[in-house]
Amino acid sequence: MGAPSIAVVGTTGAVGEVFLSILEQRGFPFSSIRLFASERSVGKRITVAGQEHVVETVGEGAFDNTDVVFISASGAVSRALAPVAAASGALVIDDSSVFRMEPSVPLIVPEVNAGDLEDHRGIVSIPNCSTTPLVMCLYPLHLVNPIRRIVVDTYQSVSGTGRAAVEELRGQSENLLQGLPISRSVYPHQIAFNAFPHIEPFQDNGYTNEEMKMRNETRKIMHAPDLAVSATCVRIPVYVSHSEALHVEFTHPISPHEARELMAAFPGVHVQDDLDSNTYPMPWEAAGNDDVYVGRVRQDISIPNGLAMWIVSDNLRKGAALNALQIAEEAVSRELVHPRQTAGAG
Repeated sequence: MGAPSIAVVGTTGAVGEVFLSILEQRGFPFSSIRLFASERSVGKRITVAGQEHVVETVGEGAFDNTDVVFISASGAVSRALAPVAAASGALVIDDSSVFRMEPSVPLIVPEVNAGDLEDHRGIVSIPNCSTTPLVMCLYPLHLVNPIRRIVVDTYQSVSGTGRAAVEELRGQSENLLQGLPISRSVYPHQIAFNAFPHIEPFQDNGYTNEEMKMRNETRKIMHAPDLAVSATCVRIPVYVSHSEALHVEFTHPISPHEARELMAAFPGVHVQDDLDSNTYPMPWEAAGNDDVYVGRVRQDISIPNGLAMWIVSDNLRKGAALNALQIAEEAVSRELVHPRQTAGAG
């Protein structure tokens, strides 16, 4: 079977740039590649796998003869383009929240539920960047000791909002350190030297969209529709990597030692948990790495059968770009992608 032709929508965004880097690092085979972005990036030249490509805008027939389309843009872009690409015969791997909870759309973390790919109908979603590390750490525990309840508090970096938010944090920090006034346009409050529990709009139940995503997506990925999940999502002044404090109640007792061993044996999870040497996951060290890091694993003294832990992962990599590419790799290995052309190898 030949290599698939691919297209990347959102090439010049924060996730898109990381995606192209990971594409090269992992040596994903493709016969051709087209790069798409918004009008302001059209004409930009980007080198991928040693060949220069010109960024285009999506026009009529843009996905003809394309086997895999990666979309990492706004929800509106995904809503408009994903069905078109799927109708053309491509497998669409979408980073937005638009299709995640559609019953007919698989929501995939390959290490957890790759088998759900078999039922795809052209569109596959990747989870929210705060959901993925959560299920990566908890799924191997859930398999041997079913989880009854999860309470998770996230501490999310500004890159989850995009490049403009990164620049806003940088600009505000520089100005404040020099005693200068600051401006804000991305967030409702100053983000530099601050933290606020407000990621996406609030719902009538007092939770934000982001918090409800974590609940609903975790249930879908882990095939646990009745799993109790409560989240509080906080934005913090960190450039890259999301952190999460978890309190988990299991059906039966489980020791921290057993939990560490189960998570350490799970692909993509790295245990960092040596309190004597002050070793535990931190955003600065997780940035640029593919694994999900977990530490501070301990008995939750507030409930029976409970554990508490701390996890960190690079939200641009496993939280988005890497997960998308791993889905494509899994689809190719399962022969769910059928290349239609082989010219123009990349």
